[in-house]
Amino acid sequence: MHQYYPNLTKQLAVGLAIFCASATSAQTNLSRKQADALATTELAAQMAIQKPKAEADRDAKEIKYKNFTLKYTTQIFGEKPAGGRSLWISLHGGGGTTPKANDQQWENQKKLYQPAEGVYFVPRSPQNVWNMWHDYPMDQFIAEIIKNEVVLDDVNPDKVYVMGYSAGGDGTFQLGPRLADHWAAVAMMAGHPGDAEILNLKNVPFTAFVGGKDAAYKRNELVAQWGKRMDSLSATYKGSFIHDTHVYPDMPHWMGRKDTIALPWMAAYTRDALPKDVIWVQDDILRDQFYWLGRPLDGAKQGQMARVAVKGNDIDVIENTNNILYIYLNDQLLNLDKKVTVSIHGKKAFSAKVARNTSVIKETVGMRMDKSLIFSGKLMIKDGKVSVM
Repeated sequence: MHQYYPNLTKQLAVGLAIFCASATSAQTNLSRKQADALATTELAAQMAIQKPKAEADRDAKEIKYKNFTLKYTTQIFGEKPAGGRSLWISLHGGGGTTPKANDQQWENQKKLYQPAEGVYFVPRSPQNVWNMWHDYPMDQFIAEIIKNEVVLDDVNPDKVYVMGYSAGGDGTFQLGPRLADHWAAVAMMAGHPGDAEILNLKNVPFTAFVGGKDAAYKRNELVAQWGKRMDSLSATYKGSFIHDTHVYPDMPHWMGRKDTIALPWMAAYTRDALPKDVIWVQDDILRDQFYWLGRPLDGAKQGQMARVAVKGNDIDVIENTNNILYIYLNDQLLNLDKKVTVSIHGKKAFSAKVARNTSVIKETVGMRMDKSLIFSGKLMIKDGKVSVM
């Protein structure tokens, strides 16, 4: 729906011209053309606001959030594709050790991988704890990293990848599923799955690597088990849970760079920002949006689950344990010029047109500044009833 323009000034001018020409239309009954124009305008405005902050972050080589600071380095590889660069977020090892040890792991990570194309972004964890990559506030940092790189290096948000080694692998096991709607693909190297929500990976390719002799914390056994679980899920959900698992029998924790084959494997994939069948299991770090689903943070609990599918203009709520569930809509997911039908557990609960709404466009641009996740309609399911927001 929303073309990506690297030139912010041009994008803003084009969007404003198109939208202002039809400004007399009702704010809650936009045509598709008007909705697209407003989305273009709002996205350009948000990017223009983000750019000076991103430039200041780059000058300082760090991003701040509340009392946390995330330092980072970047390298750019290859020629920029027409649709924008890829972004490779690479998480170092270490964890609950000394700052000096984690600094050394950060230095190692800077040289560990080289994508054929894209921005190689290596952050230094803001904390020196075992769960440094998946505890609060890493979700907020990931969001800022992506926003900054979109405006600074013309990164395409549909080509963002995350990977990590050792404690960084622990992080990708957790961030991969929890932030699945951010990633084109995920790679885990020599980490521990812990309580990662595997079902959230339905629409994200995930590759995992471990040495067969890497017995600490049973990494070798648990990664192999993870691969078998992915095998089972991909057999159950045909075409989903794309994965590739490598257990190198004779390798210890350090795999001698055998894991570098992950990068071309990942690069073959582009994010599906609007998959037609979504499973969302709420993790211990709570989220209010996942692909085209959402909910208020107030009342959200770990383990709450929703599975919702779209076929044509029919929305099927297959499972939902959320007291309130939002369904965000746009003209890529379905046709907003026609009636939208919602069924809950097989029973029809709603059938009507959903008007394109300026407030939903502005809300969703503000939430993510993500060209592929801008919505113009919104439904709410509460107490078994569906209403238009």
